[in-house]
Amino acid sequence: MKEIYGTSNRVLEIDLSTKTVTEFGITENDRKMYLGGKGLALKFLYDRMKPGIDPLSAENIIAFMAGVFMGTGAQCSGRFAAVTKSPLTGIFASSSCGGPFGMALKTAGYDGLIISGESDAPVYLVINSDNVWFKDAPQIWGKDTVETQSFFDLKKTDGALVIGPAGENKVLYANVRSGDRFFGRGGFGAVMGAKNLKAVVARGNEFKIIPQNRSIFARVKKRAAIRINSNMVTSILYRRYGTAMNFNVCNTNGILPVRNFQRGSDPRVAEVTGEAMAEKYNSKPSTCLPCSILCGHKGTLKDGSIHKIPEYETAALLGPNLEIFDTDRVTRWNELCGSLGLDTISVSVTLGYVMEATEKGLMESDLKFGSTDGIEEILRAIAHRRGSGDELANGTRWLSEKYGGKEFAMHVKGLELTAYDPRGSWGQGLSYAVANRGGCHLSAYTYALEVFFNFLRADTTFAKAKYVIFFEDLHCAINSLYTCLFTAFAYILEHFIIKYIPQPLLKLVMRRLPWLAVQFIDARVLIKFYEAITGIKMSQKQMMKAGERIHILERYMNTREHISRKDDTLPARFLNETREDDKKDWTVPLEKMLSQYYKLRGYDKDGIPTAETLKKLGIEIR
Repeated sequence: MKEIYGTSNRVLEIDLSTKTVTEFGITENDRKMYLGGKGLALKFLYDRMKPGIDPLSAENIIAFMAGVFMGTGAQCSGRFAAVTKSPLTGIFASSSCGGPFGMALKTAGYDGLIISGESDAPVYLVINSDNVWFKDAPQIWGKDTVETQSFFDLKKTDGALVIGPAGENKVLYANVRSGDRFFGRGGFGAVMGAKNLKAVVARGNEFKIIPQNRSIFARVKKRAAIRINSNMVTSILYRRYGTAMNFNVCNTNGILPVRNFQRGSDPRVAEVTGEAMAEKYNSKPSTCLPCSILCGHKGTLKDGSIHKIPEYETAALLGPNLEIFDTDRVTRWNELCGSLGLDTISVSVTLGYVMEATEKGLMESDLKFGSTDGIEEILRAIAHRRGSGDELANGTRWLSEKYGGKEFAMHVKGLELTAYDPRGSWGQGLSYAVANRGGCHLSAYTYALEVFFNFLRADTTFAKAKYVIFFEDLHCAINSLYTCLFTAFAYILEHFIIKYIPQPLLKLVMRRLPWLAVQFIDARVLIKFYEAITGIKMSQKQMMKAGERIHILERYMNTREHISRKDDTLPARFLNETREDDKKDWTVPLEKMLSQYYKLRGYDKDGIPTAETLKKLGIEIR
């Protein structure tokens, strides 16, 4: 087997229109400035795409990029990034996946893959270390994602990216599958479908990835393992119950979406928690590889069939958000969405909108809160764009613009919201509003600081802009290096300064002295991994500056698509409407936080990065 020390710095570029393949290298300067993963994917699209193109046209480009951690055996390093212009939002979307394709591509000798153009007939691609084959795909066009992956008879060292009927029919929130993981948000499946690209197969195991400094790498890996195995979230809660352990804390603190975000809690939630599902289904880990946290699970239903246990976002939005508490049904719908190629978050929020719009007489449908009738049928109709499913396939924003009810259309910038009601977490409200891809909780999950760990008061605007910015930069760096965001719980919270400071004092510093608190946050595990693998020296300041550069480049790319302050908002329900289960009037005071955020970010009053800010970060104005 051939060896790669650090990174190959090879990127494949494929034009489906001309059936041509080229290759280019990643410069050391780009590697330092954008790290890898999401950062380099954004940079390469910025270099190649003009503003204003149709996301479903041949001009759109989709990039899949691995990080430097991939293939080294570093903890939770099986994730890789995708970036494209989203057909759902009309702006740039990034997504993360833990499926086997990333590892297969990396061990085939490539750090990334860029696809442009449009095939004149359905095709799939097969890639190895020295060739790319264009294969006709009529025999698999129309198959679901499970059938498509089975068609390729994949070995353990292979990986595939595949779309289902939803992608083929250009459902605007169609996803892309790799193994049992997904590029879920933003419509990546629709982009592949518009390109007549059914699948990409990578035949890996041709190269072994070796860190430049193996002795330092081994020491850092040992330190990382200690922190992951010491942290309550990463060593116990997620391993035992998956992300659905979030249910109880979200319900207790009033941020659980119930009845299309009309309420923030429900006494029936005990039926759907991670703890309840773990016991009911005797769940076992089923995760990305390599993984030390083991948040993904599978379990056995009463009929003896084995299924993936829904993660929190899916279980909450297909469940309580629709006032459904039948975990058997939600589990089967989750699996159906996976096979059809539907993003469970967007489709669930879309169904919530339709149920409420039907109640209010704005639409006609048979869907009702609390009823499982018709759900499976409408999921299939959406994926195939049949009947009323054709309109639902366009998402919540499109529906609300046609039928009304924008105040309860739960999206930001066209991307449906995730399962945290910001009226109980004001920092999360700001994070939602300014997130580059739209209604995303992973841009900066400030709800963890406000609700899960209670480090910050949820109902204050003080310092929220500062924390949102810090975690946006950190998350951009993590999503470029590339490791699972959940490792941050362990790498940061298990550092001795955070771990052993008395909790009252830690909370006081975080709440009153945010500029000092962020100095305590230590990300040296990530930095030492990067240095050991690449041989490139990097400080925490440089890593955070790279994260800032990546975030602001994405923002600038979106402002060229006419995103501005008018778009950095929340559904009116959160801004004006108090919930019936709130003890006091709680709405999100967004405008004050937004002005503070723009000032700290170096944006003008309309939310556009200033020329000075772009110059400081080395981003060329175009």
